Amino acid sequence: MNDDIRIGIIGLGCRGMALLGDVMLPQGVRVAAVCDMYEDRRDQAADMVTGAGQADPFRTADYHEILKRDDIDAVVVTAAWEAHIKVACEAMQAGKYVGIEAGGAYSVEDCWKLVAVKEETGSECMLLENCCYGRDELMVMNMVRQGLFGEVVHCQGGYRHDLRAEVAGGRENRHYRFMNYLDRNCENYPTHELGPIANVLGINRGNRMLSLTSTASKAAGLHEYLLREKGEDYDATNMNFQQGDIVTTVIKCAHGETISLTLDTTLPRFYSRGFHVQGTKGMYMEDNRSIFIDGKDNSYDFKWKEQWNNVDRYYDEYDHPIWKEYIKEGIKGQHDGIDWLVFKAFFNAVRAKTSVPIDVYDAAAWMSITPLSEQSISTGSMPVAIPDFTNGAWMRRKQWEP
Repeated sequence: MNDDIRIGIIGLGCRGMALLGDVMLPQGVRVAAVCDMYEDRRDQAADMVTGAGQADPFRTADYHEILKRDDIDAVVVTAAWEAHIKVACEAMQAGKYVGIEAGGAYSVEDCWKLVAVKEETGSECMLLENCCYGRDELMVMNMVRQGLFGEVVHCQGGYRHDLRAEVAGGRENRHYRFMNYLDRNCENYPTHELGPIANVLGINRGNRMLSLTSTASKAAGLHEYLLREKGEDYDATNMNFQQGDIVTTVIKCAHGETISLTLDTTLPRFYSRGFHVQGTKGMYMEDNRSIFIDGKDNSYDFKWKEQWNNVDRYYDEYDHPIWKEYIKEGIKGQHDGIDWLVFKAFFNAVRAKTSVPIDVYDAAAWMSITPLSEQSISTGSMPVAIPDFTNGAWMRRKQWEP
């Protein structure tokens, strides 16, 4: 075990517990404190820590108690979405490194506050967006930088994951998604594929997002699911969920590129982040795992099914160095190993006392899509400006490296 850094974890729901057991403890960091409002979760987490051979961690229902401790170097926030920015700001003010789980913001003002606190304190906050470390996402970024796709024109992505059981059972399972789907209508989880797309397009690093429009479909999926699974007498079956089943957000960038994001979580479907990058010389598409190169693949045109799953042919030459090394070491953790990589990057920054790779400017820009999409939807899909959270520094910031 590496005793060099001491971690406090705030929020011990399904995600927090999974990361604690599959990533944090196996990576050897010392988990010195655990926090959750529910005692059973605190006790379960503490048992996991001691079961891994570590000392019994400090337990509390009040995260402020963790922030006041001198024996905590960094905190990981895996609580409900509405807590992420609030806790992150207070952690930075307490001089801690802080990592926050993926999710959208509740207001643009909160995003500005995240930036302001970082600039006032000099503390580091990392958005733990694991998809930025996906194998294909990093390979495609590598290919784009080597010019294989030419000038990139358009990117697509999203969060397309059947969450009906999770949302519908939110009250019983103490999950924050239930109230968010009941009361809000927005692109509520934008960072999963916007993160990798931002790195492909150099967002906040030579490029920026200018404006968006968002459109939401009707909300029918949860009602249908609850009627079937819980029956018409179950109270939530007849609740008026505000969250549209499909939310489509189109973003315009400073260099003329467009981004299309899709939220699709309350209808039956297979999982996909729909990562898609298209340029003047070629394209990548996640859903059929294929790469099309102009001048090489044109003859397949209407026979493209023959080339589905051709991505594997490109790994030898274009796999990102991080993944080449990772495969030699052995892939670990959940979500095809990407949780492991994003936490490894965060913990390495804490150890070295250096800046984090996905910083507050990235977090603010990506998370702001949620309240901005909410505004656009509420005004009939009117365009909404996206703030420049770097205050002009995007023109000179260095390109992203994982």
